[in-house]
Amino acid sequence: MGAPGGTNRSDVNWGRELGASVVVFLVALPLCMAIAGASGPDGGVPAALGLLTGIVGGIVVGMLAGAPLQVSGPAAGLTVLVWRLVEDFGLEALGVAVLLGGVLQLAAGFLGLGKIFRSTSPAVIQGMLAGIGVIIFASQFHVMVDDVPASSPLENLATIPESFVKGLFPLDGGSHHLAAGIGVTTIVVIVAWEKLRPKKLEMIPGALLAIVVATLGAYLLEFDIHLVSVPSDLTESLNTPPSSEWALLTNPTFLVDAVALAIIASAESLLSAAAVDKMHDGERADYDKELRAQGLGNMVCGFLGALPMTGVIVRSSANVHAGAKTRLSAILHGVWLLIFVAAAPFILEMIPKSALAAILVYTGYKLFDPKRLIHFWKLGTGRGEFFTYVATVVAIVVTDLLTGVALGLGIALIRLLTRISPLELEVDGDGQDTTIRLAGIASFVRMPALDETLRSVRPGSKVHIDISHLRYVDPGALDLIEQWREEHLATGGEVDLDLEALHEIHDSMHLGHAGDQKKAGEAKVAAASSPEQPAR
Repeated sequence: MGAPGGTNRSDVNWGRELGASVVVFLVALPLCMAIAGASGPDGGVPAALGLLTGIVGGIVVGMLAGAPLQVSGPAAGLTVLVWRLVEDFGLEALGVAVLLGGVLQLAAGFLGLGKIFRSTSPAVIQGMLAGIGVIIFASQFHVMVDDVPASSPLENLATIPESFVKGLFPLDGGSHHLAAGIGVTTIVVIVAWEKLRPKKLEMIPGALLAIVVATLGAYLLEFDIHLVSVPSDLTESLNTPPSSEWALLTNPTFLVDAVALAIIASAESLLSAAAVDKMHDGERADYDKELRAQGLGNMVCGFLGALPMTGVIVRSSANVHAGAKTRLSAILHGVWLLIFVAAAPFILEMIPKSALAAILVYTGYKLFDPKRLIHFWKLGTGRGEFFTYVATVVAIVVTDLLTGVALGLGIALIRLLTRISPLELEVDGDGQDTTIRLAGIASFVRMPALDETLRSVRPGSKVHIDISHLRYVDPGALDLIEQWREEHLATGGEVDLDLEALHEIHDSMHLGHAGDQKKAGEAKVAAASSPEQPAR
């Protein structure tokens, strides 16, 4: 019998895989709880629902994954969408949305759509993550001082100074300043450990060390602050949706959110898988298989009523760097989560909520990462990538996740169509006698530039429009040219344009056919203008 990942037992270094699994477990434990805390109003969803997702992501998806070194679990990238689902439809509806999202992922995997999900503009994906980062930062900043965040990201951003003051001064006699002290300590430990940790201890995650320091500090100093709540029996936290919740499948808004969940979770998982592939020289990811595994994992999470999952780059990179070579480490990390939660929930209940929130404040900042603004600005390309990135971020923060991503994709699509639909416009003349040369493809994407060029012609002048190098004209551009021609003639001007040839170019259904016509026309012109050859 083979070991996980199709590797023979004799080829598996069990000590190495066990060691890597412990590292991933230590990274995943605080993140599972922190993400649960950011995934809904009034303090988020129960921490156990994040832990359940981590367990399923490790054991179920780990065994079936198409990217064997990728580690799956609850992800910060889905917190905004989950928050909205819980706020609009209630916690019991979460399982229905996650299960439906998993079904869609499973179907997409069987249909071979894995590579299509990866064909997304980097500016949109990074903009999505940055927008989510801003929202997480703004909401969790309030939780970090034991305050209650609003449901509006803009309101959370606007009231950060108020929470900042609460964290400095106990003006209302409360303990906000104590929670803030624990939160700041958590961030300081994470940053300091990342920069100063010795090589011998590099496998210890900064987030885990920070949680240990914060928990011990709050316990020894007897701070009266909010702590994590975990049931003594994990089965008590099962959130299996009751039969009444399945009626939501007829709700269009709910269905849109479930589809968005499937799309975003798939894109994040497959982009993470691609990034993990660059970190090692072992088995390459099978994206369709990974998509099917993610779908099955989310179906299980949906049945349990837990948080949705994706492949997560933080846990996956920790797995690779810890020396993992097979899927065994990912599976075992899920086993350790299960054992720890089942056997020692009392330890988790000592953790301050402000410490978990601080981890997400830091995570939100890292997701936004101001350096990306500089990166996209330096790409050049007419600043198109920069504009796409910024527009996606702003739209997500101001409106919602789905609208922001849709806007980013729309801008990216328009830019793509512009690049693959080149239209060269050249204008010569003195204003009274003008020549406009059109070359390439006159499509609806280039209509603004075409319209601007035609409108720049002086009324009443003589115009020659050269279409000898025009390969295709679509209906929108054709209507624009004809309408302008009629208007210009009405001003007393003259228009030298071969309308019959223009319509022939338009009627050519394929660019190649249009190109053949053009070449044939050029050949006829050349033949007609050449001197006659003597007969032989």
